[in-house]
Amino acid sequence: MYFKKINLKNKTALVTGAGKGIGRACAIALAEVGANLIIISRTEKDLLEVQKIIKKFNKKCNYYVCDVTNLKEIKLIFSNITKLDILVNNAGTNRPEFFTKIKRKDMSEVVDLNIKASFDIAQLATKVMLKSKNRKKVGASIINISSQLGKVGAPLRSVYNMTKFGIEGLTKGMAIDLAKYNIRVNSVCPTFVETPMVKKFFKDKNFKKSVIKNIPLGKVATESDIATAVVYLASDSSSMMTGSSLVIDGGWTAK
Repeated sequence: MYFKKINLKNKTALVTGAGKGIGRACAIALAEVGANLIIISRTEKDLLEVQKIIKKFNKKCNYYVCDVTNLKEIKLIFSNITKLDILVNNAGTNRPEFFTKIKRKDMSEVVDLNIKASFDIAQLATKVMLKSKNRKKVGASIINISSQLGKVGAPLRSVYNMTKFGIEGLTKGMAIDLAKYNIRVNSVCPTFVETPMVKKFFKDKNFKKSVIKNIPLGKVATESDIATAVVYLASDSSSMMTGSSLVIDGGWTAK
């Protein structure tokens, strides 16, 4: 057989920003193919809903209510984690604004979440992964959720661009350091996705029209499109991929 089937049975995956949108979809998709989950979000109600769905697949699911920019809380969470095979580093935000009008407070908050927290979580997750004696044999996968704007610029998005280009660089640097332990590090770069946050942006019909115009396939991505890419990178099906990215953008960056 040449096709590598996707099976994450006995694997443990941690997903940040798992209460809504892409993170929620990734957590559920990973459970669908056999993984046990650890999910993190700021909103307990959302986490309980995701946990309920995951348990329908007869998978374990522990949740933690936490703002991932709070390093003290994040360290406490990781001190309770003894096994980890997959990290989906998803939590992030955006504050669109013209470059000269960006407030330092907004810039700092986007950088703190998109870059600093992503770095901290990746580092703490890696330390847990390395505690497994057979890590080199079984491997592990870290997936950083980046963006098409980690590849190209866009109006009103300079801070977001800065953070997502940073995530692309972090992904490559981590991949080189961790390859000898068979811990693979890749990113997923979505275009606009039908998430609750994007639906709010799309209330501006002119904005939605301009977005669709920029996507050659003429449609935005679904949460399933992104979750499917994440599952592929989490599994042995992508065992020769590291330091790379899957660009799920409908052709946006091909122009």
